[in-house]
Amino acid sequence: MNKPTIVVGAEKEFCFDYLERNAKAIATLNDSIFYFAELGMQEIETSRLMCDLLATAGFSVTRGISGFASGFCATYGSGAPVVAIHTEYDANPDNSQASGVAEQRAIVDGAPGHCEGHNANGAVLVASALAAKAAMDRHGIQGTLKVFGAPAEEQLISRPYFVRDGWFDDVDAAFACHIGPGLAVGYGLIQSALMSATFTFHGETAHAGVAPWKGRDALDGVVLMDMGIAQYREHMLPTMRAQRVITNGGNQPNVIPRTAAVWWMFRDPTAEGVRRLFEQAKKIAEGAALMTNTTVATEIVSAVWPVRGNRTLAELFQREIEMVGPPDWSKEEDDLARAVQARVKVPVEGLKRSIDPLKPAVQKAAANDAGDICWKVPMVKFYFPGSIPNVNFHHWAAGVPLATSIAHKGALAGAKVMAAAILECLKNPAIIAEAKRTFKEEIAGVEYRPLLPADQKPPVDLNRVMMEKFRPLMAKHYLKEKPVFS
Repeated sequence: MNKPTIVVGAEKEFCFDYLERNAKAIATLNDSIFYFAELGMQEIETSRLMCDLLATAGFSVTRGISGFASGFCATYGSGAPVVAIHTEYDANPDNSQASGVAEQRAIVDGAPGHCEGHNANGAVLVASALAAKAAMDRHGIQGTLKVFGAPAEEQLISRPYFVRDGWFDDVDAAFACHIGPGLAVGYGLIQSALMSATFTFHGETAHAGVAPWKGRDALDGVVLMDMGIAQYREHMLPTMRAQRVITNGGNQPNVIPRTAAVWWMFRDPTAEGVRRLFEQAKKIAEGAALMTNTTVATEIVSAVWPVRGNRTLAELFQREIEMVGPPDWSKEEDDLARAVQARVKVPVEGLKRSIDPLKPAVQKAAANDAGDICWKVPMVKFYFPGSIPNVNFHHWAAGVPLATSIAHKGALAGAKVMAAAILECLKNPAIIAEAKRTFKEEIAGVEYRPLLPADQKPPVDLNRVMMEKFRPLMAKHYLKEKPVFS
């Protein structure tokens, strides 16, 4: 079948002019979210700002979708085709980092911070939506644009709920954006499936020095579960992963803990593989409870399918990427990147100036909660520049460029690519039709069965205590200037 062609015309020129004209607003939005630095489920200031900008521009905004206070769906237009764009905007704990300095320097010591660039994700999402909407108005382009704000990606939570609750039932194609070292897109399996759950053990208190034999130690259950999974690792496939943190280890040493809890994350390249790993972990937890005369309660926190990219949409994005091209980095920007690379002892290559050819993705052990969407509708995940090559996320060094001109230029480039792709899908029904055809071929033989339980409720209080502790200290650093798009 012949590939649908792209016509570069007045609509995209208008779109790009809009984004160039609003480059300052994009940068201000990027930096505002950076300084909000809100953890998953608590992105209150971030989602409010994004929703307000979309509503002001004429989108119909539904806030609090699927029970997520900081989630939203903004809609513009009507009829087919329906194009959805979505991304995340949460920060990470204990990663507060001053931007623009090539050394570890917290803005607020111990506070959350953006160290994966989700602030730039949010800026690209909003800017591309506003630009596409402006072009739809100017050129009379029909169709529907949906903009989804997805809380708590770092905990892999929200988007499976959106799929479960029908928010993507009428969507024809979906696009996700994420910061990276350069403009890039791939197709095929990109990221892994993941399930996470808390295992809470319940026992009985006793005086640990006087009569410990009267107690039933819940912490012993946590420890023995840890030992059980450690022994089971010998039988795990090489592609499987399991990580944990103890979230409740008791109160003080001389009181046998009545309650103790551990939060586990399990990963596998396939949904069925991670489901099996999780079921094995539950058996191990039950065995640990049996050995310690305790009981255990399991609560799923997140459950996501692997992320995959549709080839037809990846080809579309590759053409847009090659049209937009990488940012023109300055010597100062490149010098900052090189200084950070040298500081953390990774190859010193500076900022990326080239565009990779389109090729199949190499599936990573990392996961993203967008996975369920891409088994529901044709989806592509593309990357835009703004992070420093060779510097890993979830590390202070990854936060250095995120409120500098590096992120600003990268976000502008990303918004151009996404807006151009939106317009192409709205104007060219052959792209949507071909994406649907190849999507059916790509997932042939795979039955999508949600990993998320049908009655699962969002963990609305997740990270609340930490944000209540740090938000007043962080608020002193919020930008006074607000982004204004025109």
